[in-house]
Amino acid sequence: MYVCVCNAVTERDIAEAVRGGATTLRHLRRDLGVTAECGRCARCAHDCLRTAKVECARPAMAPARASVAPSLSLALEAS
Repeated sequence: MYVCVCNAVTERDIAEAVRGGATTLRHLRRDLGVTAECGRCARCAHDCLRTAKVECARPAMAPARASVAPSLSLALEAS
């Protein structure tokens, strides 16, 4: 969805900016031009920023590790 029509900024653009280190609306303005023209997007941009920060802070799901068979691990320890 477009957040800032004046500068064609989308939710994805904001999420990517957060992954790149943006943490404030001021950073979004500097990096993407959000709120630089008419300012009507400020509230939506701030909400998207907050959501993206939460998403970015969530730990990524770690891939399941393959378990080593007990007999193999004992053989490895013995060598």
